[in-house]
Amino acid sequence: MPVAHFLKTAATLSNPINPVDNHLIRLLPEPDRERLLAACEHVSLHLSGVVCEHGAPTLYAYFPLAGFLSLVAHTAQNVRLEVGMVGREGMLGAELALGVTNAPFHALVQGAGHALRLSAPALTSAIAQSVALQDLLYRYLGVTTAQLATSAACLQLHHATARLARWILMSHDRAETPCFEVTDEFMAYMMGQSPSRTMDAVQALKDQGLITLQGIDLHVLNRTGLEAAACPCYDLGRSNYRHYIDRG
Repeated sequence: MPVAHFLKTAATLSNPINPVDNHLIRLLPEPDRERLLAACEHVSLHLSGVVCEHGAPTLYAYFPLAGFLSLVAHTAQNVRLEVGMVGREGMLGAELALGVTNAPFHALVQGAGHALRLSAPALTSAIAQSVALQDLLYRYLGVTTAQLATSAACLQLHHATARLARWILMSHDRAETPCFEVTDEFMAYMMGQSPSRTMDAVQALKDQGLITLQGIDLHVLNRTGLEAAACPCYDLGRSNYRHYIDRG
């Protein structure tokens, strides 16, 4: 699906969502927040829609309010691998704070929802007017860097079933519902392995009574069990976010 064809503007949205549903926006001082929001438009995100292409100019930044995005890296062999995930805890386009004007990832909608969108020049202007926003985006870049490093290590060190449990938990956190959609394409991006091995991991979690998967509908049956089955990278990711963003 071409970039931006999955979007609807605020005028067509029937159920607008509170802008402070995005955690980064909520953390901004009120004057800075209002200045940023004045430059934003409210858009909807549709499953599998492409938000930006790797290497293309970054035209917009996105602050998800509901739903979530998958960050996908391309290898030299044209293999695609998910290396990060962005929900309402974060944003897409933070690299603009460093003056990087081309998208470092292919980003697509993994969970349908809504977002606030503003142009790259508008975000750059907002950063120039707000030390708080600049500091917050720098810290969020720390979160992104840590997530990339963790994903690389996880792929090499941990069993497929444990990695799948981690990915489902991350999706569950951002979907905020026990049932969400997952396509074969997303599953392949996340696992970075053959479909047969991926389905072996799915079956292992099903056999433990942790999930069900019917078509594209994945249902979390036992959150506590999934946390026990997941690799340590899941807890590490949550700890990194608290360290960089919430200063916990």
